[in-house]
Amino acid sequence: MAFSYGALDATLAAAAGNDAALLRELRTAFLDSAARQLDLLKRARCDGNWHVAAMRLKGLAASFHADDLLQAAEIALHAAPGEPMAIREVEAVLARFQRAQSRDPQR
Repeated sequence: MAFSYGALDATLAAAAGNDAALLRELRTAFLDSAARQLDLLKRARCDGNWHVAAMRLKGLAASFHADDLLQAAEIALHAAPGEPMAIREVEAVLARFQRAQSRDPQR
């Protein structure tokens, strides 16, 4: 899956305006929220909990136009609770976001 932060960055920049500190805070909040949903996915043992965590992740991704995370959440949504491939996909997307954020001092 190709990884692009264009839409996510544009959404965050539109919300933060020229405030670099707010932009960093929004990026951190986005990543923290996504990590919480990933944790819930990992701990889900029933269809209901898995579905709720996947839907929250999908909603977060859609709200911030994070297309790669949206695709990973969609995979999780259609997977069985605890499906390792779905969890790895979300982990991979979040890891790429974290690497990109750490490489760019403006992030």
